[in-house]
Amino acid sequence: MIDRLDHLVLTVASIPAAVAFYEGVLGVRAETRDGRTALHVGDQKINLHEVGHEFSPRARAALPGTADLCFTTGTPIGAVMARLAAAGIAVEEGPVARTGARAPLTSVYCRDPDGNLVEIANETG
Repeated sequence: MIDRLDHLVLTVASIPAAVAFYEGVLGVRAETRDGRTALHVGDQKINLHEVGHEFSPRARAALPGTADLCFTTGTPIGAVMARLAAAGIAVEEGPVARTGARAPLTSVYCRDPDGNLVEIANETG
């Protein structure tokens, strides 16, 4: 019945801080339209809701720092690590081998400003 993910919602403490990380560090395109901010990732998007100002309907327990996200990239993982280091973002783990939805991955893990776990990976298969 379901054929793809269109968007998901990430509840954050500060939309400007989230945009600074995802757009400034990870290179994701942010867009604000009709008072709502979204991060565009390929053909999908991540809608940002600021805690205390969420749009309804919403998750029952919408809280900053409760997500675990994985993004794939064509940028070599060494260059990803260098970009994170240049931005002062610590790599918590990696590079490590993981299993992705389409292929094996080589991944590094860091945290966004809210403490969400962010996995950045190269498909290796």
